[in-house]
Order: sequence, then C-alpha cells, then structure tokens
Amino acid sequence: MSDAMRSTARALVAPAKGILAADESTGTIAKRFDQIGVPNTEDARRRYREMLFTTPGLGDHISGVILFDETIRQATADGVPFVKLLEAAGSIPGIKVDTGAKPLALFAGETVTEGLDGLRGRLAEYHDLGARFAKWRATIIIGDGTPSDFAILANAHAMARYAALCQEADIVPIVEPEILMDGAHGIGACADATARTLDALFVQLAEHRVDLPGSLLKVNMIVPGKGSPDQRSDGDIAEETIRVLTAHVPAELPGVVFLSGGMSDEEATNRLNEMNRIGGFPWQLSFSYGRALQHPSLVAWGGEDAQVPAGQAALAHRAAMNGLARGGDYDPSMESVA
Repeated sequence: MSDAMRSTARALVAPAKGILAADESTGTIAKRFDQIGVPNTEDARRRYREMLFTTPGLGDHISGVILFDETIRQATADGVPFVKLLEAAGSIPGIKVDTGAKPLALFAGETVTEGLDGLRGRLAEYHDLGARFAKWRATIIIGDGTPSDFAILANAHAMARYAALCQEADIVPIVEPEILMDGAHGIGACADATARTLDALFVQLAEHRVDLPGSLLKVNMIVPGKGSPDQRSDGDIAEETIRVLTAHVPAELPGVVFLSGGMSDEEATNRLNEMNRIGGFPWQLSFSYGRALQHPSLVAWGGEDAQVPAGQAALAHRAAMNGLARGGDYDPSMESVA
C-alpha cells in the first residue's frame, strides 16, 4: 500500500487541524444562498468558495478541504486553480465522489448511496486534478424497524467498494456512515444503530482488502434524535460516543472525523473538545465540518465583495476554535472574546 496515502491520512488528522467540508451539491448550496438572498449561479458559488479558500492562515487549522465536482475545476478571479490555491495554503484537496442517497428498492424508508458506476475513471481524473482524498456518505435512518440489517450491509458494501477503488487510485478514502438525527429516538437507539453500522462497515473494508492506516472514518456523534424529549449534555454525548467508537473502531485507523449535521456551531466544537479531554483512545479525533464551519462565514459575507474580510474572519475563528477542541483546549468563553 502506498506510503503516500498513509502519510496523507495522518496529515488530515494532524494535531490542531481538521477538514473543511465544502462539497455541497448545487442544490444544497442553493438552500444556503437563499438564506442570505444570493442567487445560486456558478459565479456566485465560485466567489463564495474563493472567499473561503483565500482566508489568511487557512492551513493553520484546516488540513484538507472536500470539494464538489464543479469546485475542483474552478479557479480564482485571477485564474489560480482552487486546487493550487489550497495546496499553497497547506490544505490537502479532496473530492466528494458519491452521487447521493437514493431509496433502497423494496426497503421502505431506507436508502443506499449510489455512485459506483464509472468511479474508477472518475477517481483517475480527480487524482490528475490534484485530489488526494475522497469522501462517500451513506445515510442510515432510525425508525420503526429501521435500520434493517440489509440496508446497513448494502451501504457498508458500497462504501468498501468505493474505498478499494480509491486506494487503487492512490487516493485516501473517507467512509462516512451517518446515522441521521431525524426522529424522537433516544441516545441508546443512536448508539445501537451506529455500533451495528460500524461492525458491518469494518467487516466489509477487511473483505475488500482496504488498508485501514490509509483510510479515515467520518461519523456522527452519539446523540438523541432531534425530537427526543431526553436531550443530553455535551459531556454525556462525548462519553457515549467514545464508548461506542472504542468498542467498534479498529485501533489501526489513524483518525475519526466527525460530521456536524444537526448541531450548532458551538455545540459541534464543544462536543469535540469534551471527547478530546477524555482522551485515551488509539486514533486522532478531529472534525470534518461543513455547515458548522461555514455558516458564520456565509452570513458575514452575504454575497458582498466588501464583506469578504468579515467572512474570512468568521471562518478563521471557527477553524481556530475547532483546532483548540482537537486538543481539549477549547472553552466556550473564548467565543465572546473573539
């Protein structure tokens, strides 16, 4: 297995650093632009990503950036390819390669992620464009009788096929099984679904001969459903997440990065901090946040060129706070003095 891949995987979870997920699809970013009254045009998307990627000191706390297919082909207004811009900043370019979660036939209410068709060729092209890691997201849904064993297996198998193809192309795979927060289930249901999913995933990765030291796991924290009457403290969530991961994630994996879906910006930071304060686990615990890094920056920017510095300052602040959380050194009081 390529030493470069293992080195890249370790670099993505280096101390004080984490990943910026800027891989929103055109449809997803439209919803975010609607919130600030910005038309969803290719140029607006390019200007927004340029604002993010030209943030001074980006590489201080952002180890890598996950890009969308459109974005990896774009450049700054001055003609500098985004990939080159990120490399110069010290951030590793990555790429989202799945084509989305679709209904799993004959399994009502469950999904399977698509995108394997033609993936070998796309990965070769993305490598030529400069991508050194990739991401594939599966959605696991807690409901009445779900997740089924088969839905978990179908998604684990697809993620393992994707991961093997990535490593064949000298690209680090991030596998992202997300247990969705939708619903009124308690924290125990999330723990159970996550444990079952992780067990199936690592069996499939082993059967597909995927090199774990050259891979990363992106996963949800163990949290109650958004509609649950039994919400938990950040400390409880940290303890339960560490318990599940320790029991179900192999030690040879270099790092686990968390998604921020459904959490506020500061919740995502503080919960990561609480976990790193506990310590004692074999892998690096880091972040791969999208909305929780970008939202303050998006609002501050508002589509206005004059507000680019404000947008960049907001991103730099959130990245710095999460960088501190990587070492258990964050405190909420740091937000008010920013």
